[in-house]
Amino acid sequence: MEKKAKNKNICEKRNIIIKLEKILFSWETNMIFYCVGIAVLIIIDQAVKILVDRHMMLGDTIPVINNFFHITYVQNRGIAFGIFQGKVDIISIATIVAILGIIIYFFKNVKKSNLFERMAYVFIISGAIGNMIDRLLRGYVVDMIDFRGIWSFVFNIADVYINLGVILLLLDLLLKRRKD
Repeated sequence: MEKKAKNKNICEKRNIIIKLEKILFSWETNMIFYCVGIAVLIIIDQAVKILVDRHMMLGDTIPVINNFFHITYVQNRGIAFGIFQGKVDIISIATIVAILGIIIYFFKNVKKSNLFERMAYVFIISGAIGNMIDRLLRGYVVDMIDFRGIWSFVFNIADVYINLGVILLLLDLLLKRRKD
């Protein structure tokens, strides 16, 4: 009798654990996690840009590691590496279309994709939206990360997100090819 009660108790605990796993690892919970992750990354990006925009003058630079890494306030009215300067309307339309395409692809394929792919798209979407917010609200993108010891381009956190996403996609592709 005591053994049956113990077994019943164990089965009830297993059922509770199974139900919790279904909730925690459900598609809906994952989508909430990814959406919250995107929102948090965008907030971090925008907070840094607001700090730079409010507390620095255009062209100001703060050496963090002298002659190597500086925080430099630049207004980028183009896209990557400053190309298409002054073409904010065209860039904005193309960027919105690209963001919507990436978001649709992500949500359609999230169930089939692995963690690398999912995190890659979270980073790419966050970075693209972060820079799009700048273009829509300011007419330019705030850049501030200046590794003058490596190259002459100044970039921002959203750019880092996009590059991290691309790196994760490439790593995922390489790992898939190795398996085959």
